[in-house]
Amino acid sequence: MTKVETARSLALTVLENVFVNQAYSNIALNKHLKGSQLSAADKGLVTEIVYGTVARKLTLEWYLSHFIEDRDKLDSWLYILLLLSAYQLRYLDKVPNHAVVNEAVELAKARKKGSEKLVNAVLRRILREGWPDVDSIKRKNKRDSIAYSLPVWLVSKLKEEYGEERAQAIFKSLLVRNKASIRVTDLSRKEEIKAVLKASDSPLAASGLVKEQGHFAGHDLFSEGAITIQDESSQLVAPALHLQGHEQVLDACAAPGGKTAHIASYLTSGKVTALDLYDHKLDLFQENAQRLGVADQVQTKKKDARKVHEFFGRDSFDMILVDAPCSGIGLLRRKPDIKYNKETADFTSLQEIQLEILGSVCQTLRKGGIITYSTCTIVSEENFQVVEAFLESHPEFEQVKLEHECKDILKDGCILITPELYGSDGFFISQFRKISE
Repeated sequence: MTKVETARSLALTVLENVFVNQAYSNIALNKHLKGSQLSAADKGLVTEIVYGTVARKLTLEWYLSHFIEDRDKLDSWLYILLLLSAYQLRYLDKVPNHAVVNEAVELAKARKKGSEKLVNAVLRRILREGWPDVDSIKRKNKRDSIAYSLPVWLVSKLKEEYGEERAQAIFKSLLVRNKASIRVTDLSRKEEIKAVLKASDSPLAASGLVKEQGHFAGHDLFSEGAITIQDESSQLVAPALHLQGHEQVLDACAAPGGKTAHIASYLTSGKVTALDLYDHKLDLFQENAQRLGVADQVQTKKKDARKVHEFFGRDSFDMILVDAPCSGIGLLRRKPDIKYNKETADFTSLQEIQLEILGSVCQTLRKGGIITYSTCTIVSEENFQVVEAFLESHPEFEQVKLEHECKDILKDGCILITPELYGSDGFFISQFRKISE
């Protein structure tokens, strides 16, 4: 008898991939959904279970610790099955409890005879006794860590950075499902596209439309290049360059290529040179540029952003974008697994890389030219401290103060968007002008 794939069996496979093999949740999920015969509704359930279980992992583990003697004695798949079942029982109102328990029991039985008894016992006990109270945790940071499923180091970091009240608002916002966000490539069609997609205007970006949820990549408007998927916060980067059309622009850390294409859309006789270390990513840039009708303005090169000055001469560029590799703390809503990755917390070594890239690219900029430095993180080591350190060690540069009509995203001449303000990704943008040789 062939094994019938169900939404929950697929969710289990994806979560094993994420928790055991350290796969990225978004990549693992897309890969498995692509090859699946499940209905659209079931694929929606898989997505909900996977993202929900990953986003709330620490909370779910704490709950389960009250009902399981020793998790280390359980097979990893069995523990993950209990996690995803606990997620559904606790957070999914539309799914009947008996359906969750029955399917978990069936999955366990199919995987390893006898294991279904434990699954049945644990889940029924949870339903009988109810969920333990997170408020009973005495230590404040530990309590917030469990309540919001954030590691303690990140809880204390964000409190230190933003104060208790704003940090709490950020924590809460990270558990709200990410909006779907697109960039309209021809602004004269924005109203028409907005109506077709039943979307609304982004409060942040003039080119942006947002919707609670939506699968835009499958739409005709996407294939014809009228829209592209890009978070509203990152749509602020290209307009901040104030391009006239003739400039030579360098996009030093171009992956995944959304900002490259956006920059290219402002160019006529100018060109944007996009760098990455991987061929397959450079191919994607070209494909994307082709779809969006800006391929003539984009050239790609396989180069390390830290060695730009070795390949390009002085005065090569009028504008440079360094959208730097960073901890990605601003993307936690979209990529919840980032928060469990220990390297994420290594802000000092990330800062070194960020300054190394800036130190290299600045040697190729003409006098009067502009560097835009951006990240998708909200911690000062990778943002304001980088700005300060760069300007201190490069007296030939001055900071350009950025403006935006949303005054709550402006700080010290930079743009800093935290996720709770507009429900977007967290994002940072700053700018420097070369004033002398």
